[in-house]
Amino acid sequence: MRRIFSVIVIVMITGFFINPVLIAQDDNGGITKPMLEKIQLQFKKSGYSPAILNAVTSNDVRKLALNRENLGRIDTYFAHKIEVDGITNQKSSGRCWLFSGLNVLRSKVIKKYNLKKFEFSQDYCFFWDQLEKSNLFLEGIIETRNLKMKDREVEWLFKHPISDGGVWNMVVDIVEKYGLVPTEAMPESYNSNNTRTMNRLLQRKLREDGLILRRMYAKKKKLSDLRKAKSKMLAEIYRMLVINLGEPPKEFTWRYKDKNGKLSKARTFTPKEFYREVLDMNLHDYVMLMNDPTRKYYKLYEIKYDRNMYDKPNWTFVNLPTDKLKEFAKRAILNDEPMYFSCDVGKQLNRQDGILSVKNYDYESIYGVKFGMDKKDRILTFDSGSSHAMALVGVDTSANGAPTKWLLENSWGKSAGYNGYLVMTDKWFAEYMFRLVVPKKFVTPDVLVVLRQKPIKLQPWDPMFLPFEDD
Repeated sequence: MRRIFSVIVIVMITGFFINPVLIAQDDNGGITKPMLEKIQLQFKKSGYSPAILNAVTSNDVRKLALNRENLGRIDTYFAHKIEVDGITNQKSSGRCWLFSGLNVLRSKVIKKYNLKKFEFSQDYCFFWDQLEKSNLFLEGIIETRNLKMKDREVEWLFKHPISDGGVWNMVVDIVEKYGLVPTEAMPESYNSNNTRTMNRLLQRKLREDGLILRRMYAKKKKLSDLRKAKSKMLAEIYRMLVINLGEPPKEFTWRYKDKNGKLSKARTFTPKEFYREVLDMNLHDYVMLMNDPTRKYYKLYEIKYDRNMYDKPNWTFVNLPTDKLKEFAKRAILNDEPMYFSCDVGKQLNRQDGILSVKNYDYESIYGVKFGMDKKDRILTFDSGSSHAMALVGVDTSANGAPTKWLLENSWGKSAGYNGYLVMTDKWFAEYMFRLVVPKKFVTPDVLVVLRQKPIKLQPWDPMFLPFEDD
């Protein structure tokens, strides 16, 4: 058998690199016995530390890779912090986008009515989100009814019939169509706090319904027949949602006590009346910004199916350099405007202290290998994407005004991180942030003009699609 030679870089487990060695390799790409023996010999000669091997095989590698020199170096003081009251808790669900969006909105209510604490019902909005997403999936199946099951778009639909993830525009669309209620009008249920089983059962039912619709089309049924069948399917989904989450109220009574102890009169609202009463703002006065270095900046993008309502547009975003996003974020915080923010939260997160820093963990020293991908490469290879949304509420600056760190209001409960918050260094911001929703008044004209462009449509299997955002 003919041989070829490939350069294999062998690295010492202690972190020191040795010279590359040539190892014979079959031209069919397999691992041959001589090749394996050579690799094993080089490993033995590399001077690896048995102590490190024993430690890693018996422990969580994150504890061993923790950079103790970085501990305590990042304080929790902020020159500019928006005051918020009451850390929320999404528990075992992927509703971070909903909690973050509603946390941004509730700050307006707390300020308007001088409240100690206030919270919108996430369960109420989640109910309608799930029903709308079910309809979106079934309409997607109807739209693609003439395509083969192995078509990539059809396969994608059946792989992702529904999820509890989302983005800012989905909050806006739900609020505008169904309104809002305070949390006491529709409290959390076990299944809103623990969505996995409900989500799997909804997926199973929707996949079954999708097959039924496709088979109806194969039997030459009319579009009107498919839509009639879809209506019955949605009635079953509604039933499942009510049993899991409770039925949304059509009206409710609300009163409040402000910080001075003054009790308001009780009033009865419909959810849409309540929304208009407590939020005197235009939810479209925000712009979604993104930092995706794999694509051209100052362009408008959208992603197919990246919405929760069939009769609403996909969410769009303006792709910008990181420095621009930081500029707008700082400007908003200085004006007491919290923002929806999403990032790849699991990368270099010290959960105990609530610190996001690129220096938190040193995996290279543990394994003796280099992790060299930049943000662009991580996105292209699906190694990094938007996994979690929070509210951006603080910034600290150096003497010249440049940001040094940022404060995030999280939704993992008050005991998580730093009293429910995460502290993010400015360098981490650049490496792992993805989305920022900013009031348009803080965005420069050269960016706002991009909103007039015809969006470049991306496919639903793009790395920027929402299933990442469901931590």
